[in-house]
Amino acid sequence: MVFYFKARPDVGDYTIFMGLDKHENEELIKYGFPEDIWFHVDKMSSAHVYLRLNKAQTIDDISEGLLEDCIQLVKANSIQGNKMNNVDVVYTPWYNLKKTPSMDVGQVGFHNPKMVNIYIYISHLITASCTSIFLDFVKTVRVEKRMNEIVNRLNKTKVERTPDLKAERESVNAAERAERKAQSRDKKKREELERLEKEKQAEVRSYKSLMVSEKMTSNKQIASANKSLEELEDDFM
Repeated sequence: MVFYFKARPDVGDYTIFMGLDKHENEELIKYGFPEDIWFHVDKMSSAHVYLRLNKAQTIDDISEGLLEDCIQLVKANSIQGNKMNNVDVVYTPWYNLKKTPSMDVGQVGFHNPKMVNIYIYISHLITASCTSIFLDFVKTVRVEKRMNEIVNRLNKTKVERTPDLKAERESVNAAERAERKAQSRDKKKREELERLEKEKQAEVRSYKSLMVSEKMTSNKQIASANKSLEELEDDFM
């Protein structure tokens, strides 16, 4: 079972989702999308919450309002974290998640574990400025307290589904392969047209070089440069 939520409308059409339990979390880790951003309460047990971005978007494209929804939802779905103030939530791109055979079900690590702290105090919607960071870094957000109006709004959009995550991922992979093949065919076609055009232009330039007036001889010039038949006969005699 996977629970799906809709983010606030003013930030765009975004879906936030999480698994029912650690076994579902294992499937989400395995069959995530490159556009997925993973959220979890730092150093505490909590749900694995995911945000699916649009294609070509990165973790740095998450707006303040969208980030609020995600971190409030993950805090609310942590038994310990939901009861505490000043909780840290970590988030990173799905492709930065690392799973090894020795890890327990639902447990995950990071390929690049370097942390970047960005403290955001939700109570007054004041966000501290921060410098640009690399996409693979794990970001940490400080959540001052639970905001019921955000959690309640998200829960009203909650939908329960039992998706075939493997099939969804394979379908996306197939579509991406088809798109790459189409792009490759288009590229080859453009390259062939460009090659033919270059050959055509080279042929035109070659023809024009033969038609340069200085290199051409008129019939009159030929006649003046050669003796007439009568003159040749006289010379012969």
